Amino acid sequence: MTTNPSLQLWLYDTTLRDGTQREGLSVSIEDKLRIAHKLDQLGIPFIEGGWPGANPKDVQFFWQLQENPLKQAEVVPFCSTRRPHTKAADEPMLQAILAAGTRWVTIFGKSWDLHVTAGLKTSLEENLAMISDTIEYLRSQGRRVIYDAEHWFDGYKQNPDYALQTLTAAMTSGAEWLVLCDTNGGTLPHEVTQIVKDLVTEIGNRELLTGNREEIFSQSPITKIGIHTHNDSEMAVANALAAVMAGAKMVQGTINGYGERCGNANLCSLIPNLQLKLGYSCIGEHQLNQLTEASRFVSEVVNLAPDEHAPFVGRSAFAHKGGIHVSAVERNPLTYEHIQPELVGNQRRIVISEQSGLSNVLAQARTCGIELDKDHPQARQILQRMKELEAEGYQFEAAEASFALLMYEALKCRQQFFEVQGFQVHCDLVEVKPTTNSLATVKVAVNGKNILEAAEGNGPVAALDAALRKALVNFYPQIADFELTDYKVRILNGNTGTAAKTRALVESGNGQQRWTTIGVSTNILEASYQAVVEGLEYGLLLHFQAEKALKV
Repeated sequence: MTTNPSLQLWLYDTTLRDGTQREGLSVSIEDKLRIAHKLDQLGIPFIEGGWPGANPKDVQFFWQLQENPLKQAEVVPFCSTRRPHTKAADEPMLQAILAAGTRWVTIFGKSWDLHVTAGLKTSLEENLAMISDTIEYLRSQGRRVIYDAEHWFDGYKQNPDYALQTLTAAMTSGAEWLVLCDTNGGTLPHEVTQIVKDLVTEIGNRELLTGNREEIFSQSPITKIGIHTHNDSEMAVANALAAVMAGAKMVQGTINGYGERCGNANLCSLIPNLQLKLGYSCIGEHQLNQLTEASRFVSEVVNLAPDEHAPFVGRSAFAHKGGIHVSAVERNPLTYEHIQPELVGNQRRIVISEQSGLSNVLAQARTCGIELDKDHPQARQILQRMKELEAEGYQFEAAEASFALLMYEALKCRQQFFEVQGFQVHCDLVEVKPTTNSLATVKVAVNGKNILEAAEGNGPVAALDAALRKALVNFYPQIADFELTDYKVRILNGNTGTAAKTRALVESGNGQQRWTTIGVSTNILEASYQAVVEGLEYGLLLHFQAEKALKV
């Protein structure tokens, strides 16, 4: 969908403040700086960096950004209004905000009378004074102010007159943005729509639906409405969209929806919905196709596994498994894809499983550089062999590298880099330390030469992996760049006790690509070793045949 320049929206990312309040998420100063620069490249206009004064990390973050500033984004510090019965000019936390040296600041205040009386334990009149005094002081110091109306929707539903008074206090004191916050995440889209429309009418601000980015960054204050939603009811994205369609011009959220409790509105879903489906202008087209990469970059930096099933940017967002689906997508992607995956930097994936048809095999072959016709005699043989193995416990949708090797084997073009002749593993239980030392011995043949090597490891799989690499690295030096990035084991039939069949999945990487291989056996070491061996074999295949498409 073509964007309309008159439908300009301003994105405000709070991953580095609200996002870091997610349980189990912690970032260093270096992490925050890397993420900030990535968001800057993505074209986010406002990046909230944290609460300087609340902790030393955020203070240093703003100092370091002054030495290495962002190229286009406005970095914004976050803080509350002054405390009751004090003066903003005497408030230490506001001095820390000014020391951050930014053009814009974000201040949040109370919209809900319950929070004023029960939380702040002050009067409704004093809360209005806190809002006005804080914003007036920051304006007197040359700062431009974004006002976050905390608990706005709950406050408006309980006491609309007072909630509107808080916004009036912020607007008349010089706030250029009034951001409506669904802090508890309990509001539904139809409520958001009506309340935002009511507010637009109440304020009577004709500039609300006009203006461009240059006007927003000029020195002439124009009060506009923004939206900040939480996901406690699984409505954060829907509520943000509803607010925009009702007149909001700023959308706050986080990358991957990170945030306290159930998270914030996910910018990775909001941006393509707003830009591709509703025609709003958020970021450049060349930046939109960086969205998937940015999502995965942030998840890597914060050390959280990416959500493979996330809309738009997840690895499975454009994955097709059922044979009928694959056949239709091959003819016309619109049959089962709501957008072109490349628009957001993602890609289509054809998943192989026991539910697959011949179309899956042919499509997967093409991704491996194999031009395979449906009438080729081995095509159905591959499909049949795959289904037989899946019945035994293999899962090729999770191990595409192993499926590629299966295809090469059936087509008699599987390159024999080495031959495994056997292995042994010895484990010593050390009572002094809570660990297990393992010694593995492997025997392989390379180019007609038998190699016997041994290596130790923290566990039998690590020892096997180390011994095999040691045996092969002199023949294939690139193996030194391979690493085992993940290892998963699942018991397939637990009712048989220790004789149960085991599935081992091994993910490997070379710094640029990752691939997964699988092994299945009643012996957990044999299953693991099979997956490790195929992981090394597939890595070598990528190295030697990356530029060569196999023609069959």
